[in-house]
Amino acid sequence: MQRATSFFATTSTFAAAACAIAILAVGSRSSLAAGDPEVGQQVFTRCEVCHATDPGVNKIGPSLAGVVGRKSGTAAGYDYSDAMKNANITWDNDTLDKFLAGPGSFVHGTKMFLSVPNSADRQNVIAYLDTLKSP
Repeated sequence: MQRATSFFATTSTFAAAACAIAILAVGSRSSLAAGDPEVGQQVFTRCEVCHATDPGVNKIGPSLAGVVGRKSGTAAGYDYSDAMKNANITWDNDTLDKFLAGPGSFVHGTKMFLSVPNSADRQNVIAYLDTLKSP
């Protein structure tokens, strides 16, 4: 009987460890966009009036090169609103999704006033933005 108890204890410990690893793996994907970057690039053409994708090229809005993983209000050479400078947000899938859904609701006082109301469009744009690494 001792042997069977030991087997089940070991098996349940192994199963618990496997579940924990699976949960961590799924949880870590939350920072990655679920969209299609090629579709996102097409959707992003609407954003190009205000945003460049080349590093250091600021327009009405800041360059979005390297935006994923960057702290809010920190792109060089852009004059951010005080609200954005003080927001202390790290741009990832979740924060970009919330911001693009309603910029003024997410960061009160931001200069950005246009939103991307369609969830699929947001995910596609975020996937595209994730491809824009800074130098």
